[in-house]
Amino acid sequence: MAPRANWKGFLRLSLVTCPVALYPATSDTEKVSFNQINRKTGHRIKYAKVDAETGEEVANDDIMKGYKVDTDTYIEVSKDELDDIALESTRTIEIDEFVPRTDIDSRYVIRPYYLVPDGKVGHDAFAVIRETIRSMDKVAIGRVVLTNREHIIALEPLDKGLMGTLLRYPYEVRGEKEYFEDIQDVKITKDMLDLAKHIVEQKSASFEPEQFEDRYEQALIDLINQKRNGLSTKAKAAPKTTGNVINLMDALKRSLASEKQASPAPAKSKGKKPKKAAAGQREMLLPISGGGKRAARETAKETVKEAPKKAEKPVRTAARTKKAG
Repeated sequence: MAPRANWKGFLRLSLVTCPVALYPATSDTEKVSFNQINRKTGHRIKYAKVDAETGEEVANDDIMKGYKVDTDTYIEVSKDELDDIALESTRTIEIDEFVPRTDIDSRYVIRPYYLVPDGKVGHDAFAVIRETIRSMDKVAIGRVVLTNREHIIALEPLDKGLMGTLLRYPYEVRGEKEYFEDIQDVKITKDMLDLAKHIVEQKSASFEPEQFEDRYEQALIDLINQKRNGLSTKAKAAPKTTGNVINLMDALKRSLASEKQASPAPAKSKGKKPKKAAAGQREMLLPISGGGKRAARETAKETVKEAPKKAEKPVRTAARTKKAG
């Protein structure tokens, strides 16, 4: 199913306008999520909206918003009053200025979106705006109204489309001084710095996100697999400690030595790494009740037919499935 656009409207640079659609560039739906259930019955827990004083359930029509002024004092604000001050979306992202990408402090970044032409018309105008931004090697800054609030959005070319990043307002970003003021000023010797640099060189690499695995997410998946198969779960062994290193120089030397010993290993196994599964893929649970690899594959086929779709969702496709075959 094609993703649903969060917003549709127009992108405008001076007199050049084109219809566009805004799609979220990230998703959390692939993560394992849990419901709360009653330990005694196994039924799902549902929450009711109740009056904090009387304990009686309150109908949705009788619920309004309130701004807390004091412990028991609230300023009531009705839906009509909120509608009166809501910003009318002009359905237009108008580019106000262009800034260098390095000028945008990473603390201001909220979330990324994909901006694409909406429909069959306007592709020429979209391309003109995109290539203008690309040729200037800058980021376009505009504003967009989402859920009645106006947001700053930074636009930059990404392949054939545009990536729009929502930015925070200054009042949303905390200053660092109050957090850093107690950090002591210390002198670092050249020897210590040189050793640390050697460690960095040993660990230097290109950033490849696909090489990183969400280990906690995988642990959740493994746990669910085991419980669905009726297998017992084992308590995690306590991590081994390396002992306290009092001397910082000694710690740096030990770190460098361990990195040098570990560095040849990746070179030997280069090209033999299992292929990573594509993001968002899922796998069915493979019962581990014996019967070998072929039996596991046959059982998996039967499970696909029998298991309800909703029960399949928590289990993600992993490269180990192909590896096991």
